[in-house]
Amino acid sequence: MQKNIINIGIFAHVDAGKTSTTENLLFKAGKIRTLGNVDQGTTHNDFLAIEKERGISVKSSISTLEWKDYTINIIDTPGHTDFAFDVEKSLSVIDGAILVVSAVEGIQGHTETIWNALKKLDIPTFIFINKIDRIGADIDALLQQIEKTFTSNYISLQKIENEGLDAVAIFDELENPSTEFLEKIVSFNDDLMEQYFDGNTISKENLEEELKTNTRNKNLLPILLGSAKLQMGIENILDAVIQYLPLNKEKNEALSAQIFKISHHKDLGKICFARIFSGSIKNRSVLKNISQNIEEKVGQLKINSGAKFENSQEAFTNEIVAICGFEQAKIGDYLGSKPLHHQENIELNKPLLTVQVKPKEEKDFPKLVAALTKLSSEDTTLDLEWLKEEKELHIKILGKMQIEILQNILEKEYYVEAVFEDPTVIYKETPSKAGFSFVRYWMPKPCWAILKFHIEPAETGSGVTYESKIGVNDVLQKYQNEVEKTIPFALKQGIKGWEVTDLKITLVEGEDHNVHSRAGDFTIATPMGIMEGLKEIGTTFLEPYISYKITAPEEFLGSITSEIVQMRGTLESPEIEGEKFTLTGTLPVATSLDFPIKLSSLSKGKAIFSSQFHGYQKCEDKLGIEQEYRGISPLDTAKYILKARKALQ
Repeated sequence: MQKNIINIGIFAHVDAGKTSTTENLLFKAGKIRTLGNVDQGTTHNDFLAIEKERGISVKSSISTLEWKDYTINIIDTPGHTDFAFDVEKSLSVIDGAILVVSAVEGIQGHTETIWNALKKLDIPTFIFINKIDRIGADIDALLQQIEKTFTSNYISLQKIENEGLDAVAIFDELENPSTEFLEKIVSFNDDLMEQYFDGNTISKENLEEELKTNTRNKNLLPILLGSAKLQMGIENILDAVIQYLPLNKEKNEALSAQIFKISHHKDLGKICFARIFSGSIKNRSVLKNISQNIEEKVGQLKINSGAKFENSQEAFTNEIVAICGFEQAKIGDYLGSKPLHHQENIELNKPLLTVQVKPKEEKDFPKLVAALTKLSSEDTTLDLEWLKEEKELHIKILGKMQIEILQNILEKEYYVEAVFEDPTVIYKETPSKAGFSFVRYWMPKPCWAILKFHIEPAETGSGVTYESKIGVNDVLQKYQNEVEKTIPFALKQGIKGWEVTDLKITLVEGEDHNVHSRAGDFTIATPMGIMEGLKEIGTTFLEPYISYKITAPEEFLGSITSEIVQMRGTLESPEIEGEKFTLTGTLPVATSLDFPIKLSSLSKGKAIFSSQFHGYQKCEDKLGIEQEYRGISPLDTAKYILKARKALQ
């Protein structure tokens, strides 16, 4: 018989109490016998050494519990913005979400980022306001904040007394509904509204059904109150999951599953975690990976909860399963087919820093390569670049905290000590003006590829456009295909050492030879032609910007705006409401890396800061950082040709 299975994600800004809440859900449902503690590093879901030491989640984890004839799979995600990749990938496989907000700190930067993603992806959500017992808890102020920042269509399912005290008490609105509570629910149903205004009593069953309907279709945002520390409100969360978050009722028997997480286990090797949207996966079966158009065999099938794995012979619709034995599979790959209503990919945070990683001991270089290769498969935003000739390893990161975490993971999980150089902002280049480039690659024989390109700058943010205006009588189509295929590689490093973008490249002339030409000749010639052209016309730096939103008491407006101006930032006119202001604008990443720390100091910890990647903008040469070409540059023609023809070791 098909089980009732619901997959939820639990999200929060760091320190809102998300992992403690998850721990209490597992304890209340009887999944764990002893309640773990984040500060003591004993929670069910934080099992990496660094998570135990620091009391923060750096990887998503999966737990399963049973509650009232339902199986609930919980994906507990990291709360720190430097580990947003795991959050992004979890969003694509959940049926609904719990957003945990601290009653004291309120809506914080990452809370708003997650809310915007949930709204964009149309994921049914409810909010759990945690820490209602803490000094400084202000539910009314937080509800006003939710109304202004999120939606006015929220509905609090409880009311409380003595907030901010250990004697805090919670009352269920459904048992004794207030006027505001009733009017919000009946406003979506004409019949109930008529009954209400006629003075008739609305039954608890009708209220619950209306709540369920309007939460699942995203008309209402339910809000629950509690304290994970006091185990208060936990049962309400479990009930709300099965009442207000929807089940996937896909009836298709054909397999549709998506890999959303990869990890490496000392005994099991590479593990691919997949959500099954329809159909089933059997142990030892061969599955079609439609994203890569390959087939791979299931070595072992496991059901995972926290750090524990149990054997499974078959997994069914809505289950989350751990697959061992897949060597080529990547995060985001679909197995079988795409689900009918699959979620689009969303980017919460973009790596805007690059850093070189070295082993502390030279002998450990192979171990470091192997470790970073595995970590890059678990988090593809690291985008590992291994320059074998130079023996250099470069990765991309979201923030400086990520360095500390990666260092710890490399040491504790992979037994290699690594040194991270100072991170550099990831700049880009764009052509400074339009011009032509010409390449004649016809020596030493046998080879023949003659090409002429027109290169011109394009609108900021437009990326790369390529067009051919020559016929197949000039250059055979198969050779032209090689040119087009090589363009992205040719633009990976420009004359300033950074990726080249926001340009149009047009192939305007060309010539092949019916005897001497090979496809590889055009693969070799294209980067030489492009780089020669960029050298002639010159390039301009592009630097990354973030867009920000700051809310703080009005007394700090002057000092904060002054700091933004010093950082070359832009700012819109502030919105003043009560004694607080809200400020929006953009900031260069290069000048604002430590701004959240400065802002906390400037505002005495009273400012709320949120940011997201805004885009790249042109900047003066003196503001950018040039770097050496990594590898052999196509401008060093003789060496480049020898290397490309494998004649240079």
